[in-house]
Amino acid sequence: MSAQGPDLVVAGAGGGLIAALRAAQLGLDVLVVEASEHFLRGNNTAMCTAMVPGVNSRWQREQGIEDSVEVFAGDVDRKTKGSGDQRLARALAAVSGELVEWLADEAGLEISLMTDMHYPGHSVDRCHTIPERHGSVLIDHLARQARAHSRIDFLVPARLTEVELDAEGRVAAVVVTDPNADSERIETPAVLLATNGYGADPELVAEHMPEIATATYHGSETSRGDALRIGSRLGAATAFLDAYQGHGALAAKSSTLLGWATIMHGAVMLDTTGRRFAKETTGYSEFGPSLAARPEATGWVVFDRRVHELCMPFTDFRQTVESGAEVWADDARALAVATGLPEEALTAELDESARAARGEIPDRFGRDYEAPLEPPYAAVKVVPALFHTQGGLVVDGSARVVDGDDRPIPGLYASGGAAAGISGHGASGYLAGNGLLPAFGLAYLAATAVAAEHRAAGSDTTA
Repeated sequence: MSAQGPDLVVAGAGGGLIAALRAAQLGLDVLVVEASEHFLRGNNTAMCTAMVPGVNSRWQREQGIEDSVEVFAGDVDRKTKGSGDQRLARALAAVSGELVEWLADEAGLEISLMTDMHYPGHSVDRCHTIPERHGSVLIDHLARQARAHSRIDFLVPARLTEVELDAEGRVAAVVVTDPNADSERIETPAVLLATNGYGADPELVAEHMPEIATATYHGSETSRGDALRIGSRLGAATAFLDAYQGHGALAAKSSTLLGWATIMHGAVMLDTTGRRFAKETTGYSEFGPSLAARPEATGWVVFDRRVHELCMPFTDFRQTVESGAEVWADDARALAVATGLPEEALTAELDESARAARGEIPDRFGRDYEAPLEPPYAAVKVVPALFHTQGGLVVDGSARVVDGDDRPIPGLYASGGAAAGISGHGASGYLAGNGLLPAFGLAYLAATAVAAEHRAAGSDTTA
C-alpha cells in the first residue's frame, strides 16, 4: 500500500471484491473494508444462486444465441413496466459480456451459460453461473484471489461510517474497527460503497416497502443502509427506494431457498386453502408480496420426481432436500393428508394444472408448463422472504454517484444494493441476476473508471 494511502477504498467484501480484483489488475492499491467477520457466509453474495447475466458473451455465441444491449434493455423495460433505469440497464448490458468472460479468464471461475432452465423475463438464455450454482462457492473463490493479491489489503471487521470531501475534492474514508475506540481517517482518491442496501433495517423497510415488512428477511445483517445515509449526507440523489427482491419459496422448515427452478420445470404453488392464486411463472420476486398477502402468509410448492431430479444441480435445493423439508405422497389424497391442505381443493388444482400442461384446457392464470405433474408428488412448505433492497444512490454509467443535478460527486462510487438498480419499483420488476449484475458490473465499472482517473492524474503530474 502506498504511503499516501490506497488508490481505492472498497466498503463491502461481497460484489466489492470484483472492484478490488479489477482495480489491482489495473495497477491500483486497494483497501477492502468489511463490517462482518463472517462475510464468507453472511453477505448477500454468499447467499445468492451465483447467476450473472452476460450479454453477447462467448458462451452465447458458441451456442448461436443472439443477444444485445437492445434486447436486454427491452427485457428490463418490459419487466419493470417502463420504470427501470434504462441508462444504467444499457451500461450494465454493455459491460456484462466482458464481465463474465473476465470472471472466467482473470478471476479463474468455471463459468458456463445456464440453458437447462429459463428464468422469467429473460427473452434469451443469458444467465451465467458456476457448477455449484451457489454464492458461497463464488465468494470463497473471489476472497482467496483477493487475499492472495499483493495490491489488496483487508480491514475486517471494520465499518465505513463516513466519507469526507473537502473543498479541493480530496476524499477520506472514515472507518471504525472498534465501537469503543476512535475512528480512523484514511485518505484516498476514491471510495466504492458496496455495502448492499437496507434490508436489515426494519424501520426503513417498513417505511419504503410495507407489503413485505413482516416477511422473513433472508439477507446480510450488515445491510443496514450505511451507503444510503453516507451518500445522502453528501448530497447524492436517491431513487427506487421501494424496489426490492422478494421471494416466494423460502422453505419454512429449514430457512433454505427451495428455488424457482421447481416452478419453471412445472411445479405449482398453493396457499393454505389448497388453491393456486397467481401465475407462478411471472417471477419469484413478486411472489414474495403475493404470498405474504395470502392466508397465514404460507404456501406449498408441489412438484414430482422429474422436477426433483432436474433441480438437484442447485445447491440451495439440495440443502432443502437434505433438511427433510420435502413431503412425499403417492397420490393427491395422501398429499392432502401429509400437508394438511383441503383434499378437495388440492385434488382439483392438481387435476386442472395437469390438464392445462397437456394442452387440454387453457391455464386459468395464463401460464405455460414444461410438463404435467405426475404422482408420486412432493411438496415443500414455503414462506415469503425479503432478500435485498434494490433502491439507493443514483449512479451514472461508470458507477459514479451523482447529485440531484446528475453531477458526479468527486471520488464517490456505488455498486450493488448501495446503488439504485434496474428493477424499477416494487418487487415485480426484478429479473434473475438483477442482484449480481449491478453488484459485479458496477464494481467492475467503478474500478475501471478509478484506474482511468489515476492514469490521467499521473499524466497531469508528469506533464
